Amino acid sequence: MHIAPHDNRNEAIVGPDHPLVPLTYFNVVRLAPGETFDYAVPGYETCVVPATGTVTVETCGETFADLGQRGSNVWDGEPEGVYVPSGAGARITARTRTETFVAGARFSEALRPFAVRAAEIDVVQYGSDDTKTHRKIKHILGAGYHDRVGRLLVSELYTVGAGGWSGFPSHKHDTDRRDADGALIETRHDECYNFRFRPGHGSGLQMLQRADNDPGDAYHVVDGSTVLIDRGYHPCCVLPGYEMYYFTILGGQSQRSLKQFFQPTHADQLHTIPGIMDMVAKFK
Repeated sequence: MHIAPHDNRNEAIVGPDHPLVPLTYFNVVRLAPGETFDYAVPGYETCVVPATGTVTVETCGETFADLGQRGSNVWDGEPEGVYVPSGAGARITARTRTETFVAGARFSEALRPFAVRAAEIDVVQYGSDDTKTHRKIKHILGAGYHDRVGRLLVSELYTVGAGGWSGFPSHKHDTDRRDADGALIETRHDECYNFRFRPGHGSGLQMLQRADNDPGDAYHVVDGSTVLIDRGYHPCCVLPGYEMYYFTILGGQSQRSLKQFFQPTHADQLHTIPGIMDMVAKFK
């Protein structure tokens, strides 16, 4: 599903128990300096990530000051985030003009809040210009936080250079299942993306193929587009001459670690893209 850019007036773009992706939550909060935004999402753990600007986050009696150091766009520096426990109230106070993402995943247990600063971001880069798959992933809530987070994974993905593909070889993660020997071969993780382009009039394509070798859907994504991935294989691409970014939220149904199932028709491409298995390992 594609949700076109719009003024959401600080109301959730993907609310709790969404019919397509009930395991995820997503809001974009825009504030002027000094303004505040209070929220709580019962049954969902969340992560506050300034896309631009600087905020202070208060939750569970703790204050995380001066979060976010980026200027006018998501290419202008490293991300930072604050983990907010399931159902906990939080206040976001803008120190500068800010656009702030709030990512969430369904989880019932209340853990403890913490901040992830720029120096703690887990970065992986893979692919190549020759294969048109060169990209960088900045894990905000990645595998290193399995002992502190319930089901939520939060990352930022960038195409490296102008033009190219991301999320290829095509993969899916819509079913918890094991093979005949009991080995885990796929997990259900609902997913939500928010896209940005540089320059801002750039655009791209999000594919969603429900079954191997069957025709699927394609969405024209522009700056500010939100895409919901409920099931199927889902590569995306950006027009030549433009850079693409997408904020990524994954919510696991039964576990936090992601197990991707690569599309059989294209699985042999795993051996042609440099560093892709390192990328896969970072989600485990």
